[in-house]
Amino acid sequence: MEQEQVTKSQFKAKALEYFRQVETSGRVVVITDRGQPTVEIRRYRADPRSPQERLQGSVVEFIDPTQPVAEDDWKALS
Repeated sequence: MEQEQVTKSQFKAKALEYFRQVETSGRVVVITDRGQPTVEIRRYRADPRSPQERLQGSVVEFIDPTQPVAEDDWKALS
């Protein structure tokens, strides 16, 4: 998928133009802050699948989910 990177100041000056560009062309716009990507704007596409269907097949490891958690496994907030 084609994408364009713009700085926050460029985006602020032409936000509506970038929104229209994303809507019409489907291109992704990545907004950067000091050279680092921070926000990605893309066309919205509804996903008709249920949450269960979207998560199906996403479990990488299933060891023993019913095993109790030991006290040492929790990090106390100080």
